[in-house]
Amino acid sequence: MTSFFAYDELTWPEVARLPRDTPLVIPLGTGFDQQQLSAALGAPDRAGLLPALPFGWHGSVLAVPEAVLGALLNNLLDSLRADGFTRVCALAPQGLQLGLAHACIAQPLAGGQQPDRQQLPPAAATGSVILFPIGHTEQHGYHLPLSTDNIIIDHISRASAALVPELAYSMPLMPYGVSTHRSSFAGTLNTGGRAFEDFWLAVVDTLVARGFDRMYLMSGHGGNCSFLTTVVKYAGERHRRIFCATAYLHTSGPAGAASIKAHRVSAVGGMGHAGELETSMVLALRPDLTHMQRVVDEIGFVATASYYMDWAEGGALVANPPWDDDTATGSYGAGSVATAAHGHIWLAAAAAEKAEHVREIHEQQRRREQRRDAGYGLWGIK
Repeated sequence: MTSFFAYDELTWPEVARLPRDTPLVIPLGTGFDQQQLSAALGAPDRAGLLPALPFGWHGSVLAVPEAVLGALLNNLLDSLRADGFTRVCALAPQGLQLGLAHACIAQPLAGGQQPDRQQLPPAAATGSVILFPIGHTEQHGYHLPLSTDNIIIDHISRASAALVPELAYSMPLMPYGVSTHRSSFAGTLNTGGRAFEDFWLAVVDTLVARGFDRMYLMSGHGGNCSFLTTVVKYAGERHRRIFCATAYLHTSGPAGAASIKAHRVSAVGGMGHAGELETSMVLALRPDLTHMQRVVDEIGFVATASYYMDWAEGGALVANPPWDDDTATGSYGAGSVATAAHGHIWLAAAAAEKAEHVREIHEQQRRREQRRDAGYGLWGIK
């Protein structure tokens, strides 16, 4: 019987040590029979399961065109191939045409179940802000798992919705995003910027067609942010009576920044990536996946007045130099000073910040609809 391991619970050096003929599988949803999957893979001793996509295919809770989903999956599989893995595939319900050829295993769900046809979010949430936690599966130094961004943003999304349950509905986590630096360290996936944008625009289109008009695309990964900005710009042009928003990461607004400043131990440069902030948050949420004995602090980022790295990249310049210019281990920052206590404080601040954003999205949509209905400006021209 094949032993299946969770790929995203590994650190990047552990991925680097995997035999390159280890089968790696990206499931579309859950509920597949592992014995059948083992047989389809040729009964290997070990195989890795990557995080499942929560939606996107026909029959899931939120479908997009198959060509859009197929392009995103192709890029993810190519990321693994670029790392040298020779046996990579998607695992999908039967009947999909994703353009993956032999890189897709199609099988029925366990027990003869049908794919989940529940249409999330439910109709009762039509007036809510629909929260989409969007993380990524990427390296986080020697001491944090590939799932770091996913663990953090999934918690923040659910916690913020719990603060304002009458105003927000949190969707399942999307565990993949964009990493333009993926070749520097093993283990990092990449959906590709264009495929990522096309996917999220299609998600917005589907929601709008079902009557939803308020969405918040919440990123837990810095590489997603510029692409999500493009998505919300296009979405606002395409659907003129919605309010679709995003923001730069989390814990980055005035309240979040104040909380970081009040409690941080590291100096500027200690928070960038797998540093004090993220390590503290994962210590608070998944201490079992945090290897503090492996932490290497890296605070030697090539910083100038207009370009430097802390939690949010600072300065007026926007750039993307190779990661291995500034880090030998995959970390930017001082993870060694992280504590679970500070992680809980910063997670609470992040959730409160996002809940306030939800209130603002409602206020924006309410006031804009009032103007439209009153015939303001061009809205009054018939």
